[in-house]
Order: sequence, then C-alpha cells, then structure tokens
Amino acid sequence: LGKCLLSPIVLAAYAYNRSLSELGPGGRTEDEPGVLCQLFAFLMAFFGLAPTLLLLAMALECWLSLGHPYFYRRHLTRRLGATLGPAAAGLCALFCALPLLGFGVPMQYCPGTWCFMRMAGGGPRQLVFPVLYASLMGLLVLAIGTCNVSSMWHLYSMAQRQPRRGTPTTATAPRMEELDHLILLGLMTVLFTICSLPLIIRAYMGAFAADFNENADLSALRFLSVNSIVDPWVFIIFRTSVFRTFVRRVCRRLN
Repeated sequence: LGKCLLSPIVLAAYAYNRSLSELGPGGRTEDEPGVLCQLFAFLMAFFGLAPTLLLLAMALECWLSLGHPYFYRRHLTRRLGATLGPAAAGLCALFCALPLLGFGVPMQYCPGTWCFMRMAGGGPRQLVFPVLYASLMGLLVLAIGTCNVSSMWHLYSMAQRQPRRGTPTTATAPRMEELDHLILLGLMTVLFTICSLPLIIRAYMGAFAADFNENADLSALRFLSVNSIVDPWVFIIFRTSVFRTFVRRVCRRLN
C-alpha cells in the first residue's frame, strides 16, 4: 500500500521535471514545502512505523506460540488478531499527524522527490517529533529483536530434542522444519535491524549533536525503504522448496 501511494508521486515529479514542493499547491521553494510534500512526509513516516508495529505483533505471536503455548491457546483469538491491524494503523496515523500540530517540520530532500521530517537544524519544537519517532522505532526494533531471538532459542531447543540417529527419515522432518523457520527468522531479524538503525542514529545525531547532513539523512531514508522492498522477497525465496532442499543438504553435509 505504501509503494502504491508513494510511487505515483515520485513518478509525477520526474515526469514534470519538478520538485514535490513545486508540483503541489501551497509551496514553491525547498524551505516552504507544499501540501504534496507534507502528504509525502506523512506517508513516509506512517509506512515506516505501521509495518514495524505489525512486525512486533507478529514477533510477539511467534514468541508466545513457541514459549507459552497454553497462554497463547487460551487468550489469543482470531477476533484479537482482526482488531490488531486497524488499531495499530490508527495509533500510527495519530502519532504521525503530530507535525500537523506544529511538532515537526516537513523537509524536501535532494533531488526534490523525497520529503520527510526535518531531523536537524530546527528548534526544540521542530525536533521533538524526530526524536520521539526515532525513540519509538528503537524500542520497537529492540522488542522485535528480543522476541525473535527468544523464538529462535525455542526453535533450536525443539530441534535439539528431536531424535537424530537410528530413527526413520520421517522422524527428522520436524527438526528440519524448525531449522527452516530458524534460518528465515534470523535473516529477517538481521535485515530489519540493519535497515532501521541508520534512521534512528541520524535522528539522534541531528537533534543532540546538531549534525545537519542531508546526504546522510537521505541514505538513512533509503535504508528504511530497502527493508520494505527486500523483506518480502527474502520471505518468498527462503520459503521455496528448492531453497529448503538446498539448506537441508548443506546441513547434512555439515553434520
């Protein structure tokens, strides 16, 4: 949804050879972002935060199902899962709308096809939103990493408890399935952490060290966008039967 909403704005800017501030109403310069630039900044913030919150819900669900199956079976229902998505989206929308109340300033980034909140060079009222955004992202990344590491430990323990030798081939199938989930979970955790940390670091450096570096801020935004592009492909590729067969052959050779 984020790519479908943001990509047409970028393509229109390239097609008309204009920046987002010039393309939309209400702004004509880089220092005066228009309505389109403000909308772009809101969508960038929202679609950076909302999927992260949903990833935390998925990580918690995985951790509870593996480590606390009785609690998971008793308290986690389909109704709770159905209401969690809209609730997370609503909370993220309210939080990302704070710049409309003056807590944060949208900024156009070079080459004029990006807009996000100014992360340096403003007053305390303008920098409070980037600091809050980075702090919330940092807490989510830490919580997701903790849940995934705990889930990986439970998967490893389950695989270790499976019989290894002197049993039929079908008895080792659960162990290999747990290994597949373990590898996939580990790769997605590492990828998510690497792509999220640059934006968190740049927000703190801009607010507390007054480090105004537009190129570094743009690189951090690109890292954040790479995660949403690459993550689905990692999930698709690593869930295929060909790759799972390859992993199992490598593991057997190592054993």
